Amino acid sequence: MAPAARQIAHLDLDAFFASVECLLDPGLRGKPVIVGGSPDGRGVVSSASYEARAYGVRSAMPVAQALRLCPRATRVAPHHRLYEEHSQAVMALLEGYTPIVEQISIDEAFLDLTGCESMWGPAPEVARQIQQRVRQECGLPCSLGLATNRLVAKIACSQGKPQGLVVVPPGQEAAFLAPQPVEALWGVGEATSRRLRAMGVLTIGDLAARPEAELLHLFGENGRHLGRAARGQDDTPVQTGRDRRSISQEHTFARDVADLQRLRRMLLSMAEHLAAGLRRESLVAQTVRLKLRYDDFETLTRQVTLEQPTDQADVLYRHGAALLDAHWNRYRALRLIGLGASSLLSEGGYQLDLFDHHDQRRARLSRALDEIRARYGGRAITRASLADAPPRPPEPSSD
Repeated sequence: MAPAARQIAHLDLDAFFASVECLLDPGLRGKPVIVGGSPDGRGVVSSASYEARAYGVRSAMPVAQALRLCPRATRVAPHHRLYEEHSQAVMALLEGYTPIVEQISIDEAFLDLTGCESMWGPAPEVARQIQQRVRQECGLPCSLGLATNRLVAKIACSQGKPQGLVVVPPGQEAAFLAPQPVEALWGVGEATSRRLRAMGVLTIGDLAARPEAELLHLFGENGRHLGRAARGQDDTPVQTGRDRRSISQEHTFARDVADLQRLRRMLLSMAEHLAAGLRRESLVAQTVRLKLRYDDFETLTRQVTLEQPTDQADVLYRHGAALLDAHWNRYRALRLIGLGASSLLSEGGYQLDLFDHHDQRRARLSRALDEIRARYGGRAITRASLADAPPRPPEPSSD
């Protein structure tokens, strides 16, 4: 049996800096927004909303020129720390679906969804769910491309912007690329573009039709790469490029929340996801971290170090809830709540002979539930407290 085709997604946050500014000031939504330095100096455009782009405003353009093109635009100074926080929240959401996430910039990432069907369903549905959750939970619009490799997924994502989802089925890579301008390919810069167009090569399909020997003669070894790329061939793996030191889940509420039971319920759901992710990667966590963001965007993070590393949802939830009780100002509503696990130890899991009978039973039960969810889907079984009622208040720690 032939191996299943890879499922590679590329996610790009649309007009990312401008979109974050619209979160900070909802009055900017639907209006031309330019994020950049002062027009009186040498400020350049870092990002522009699509309403501003309609006037010809582009990134790296001098702000003074951008404002001449679009005099009605609102210019805002960049808030890079906030952009980084929002980027981290999106990446944490993506890592809840697959551990193979390669962040290539503050607003772009590749995800390898191959083999995730048993947990999350067909890859196109997963991509659609990710797009919806990024919008609902992070408040940000994004576009996704899904294909069998990175190159085609990235071009598909670009074709769908803004807020699109373009799926290229296996075997359709070359046909999808054929009508695209040759400049859409990686490796086709200004000089190469001029040479190709002088040859009558205007589209990727034109390039794919050229013999490899001709491309090798004209462009050397890069010609071989160009020919493969034009046919939609790319074996480059998605690489995380770093050891995972933490995992986290965050949720931004549609309306600010000051209800303790609802917050505890959310923490329990996050703890379930984090624990399953730890077990899936054979990790245990030694630190539990809570993140709270109030309605005025003030953000608070607190953490606690565990006596015994864990991969159990009950332990993560109990300590997260204790941090919530100790540090949340209940007179102030929360815009966001997050739960994280850090100080991760590899080759973790439970060595059952080191724990008492209760811990052994809990570890075996968790693994059995993981197997059920992997076989029948993530929603095949859930806690009654998450399905019907608020969870119980946290019990005193006995770790």
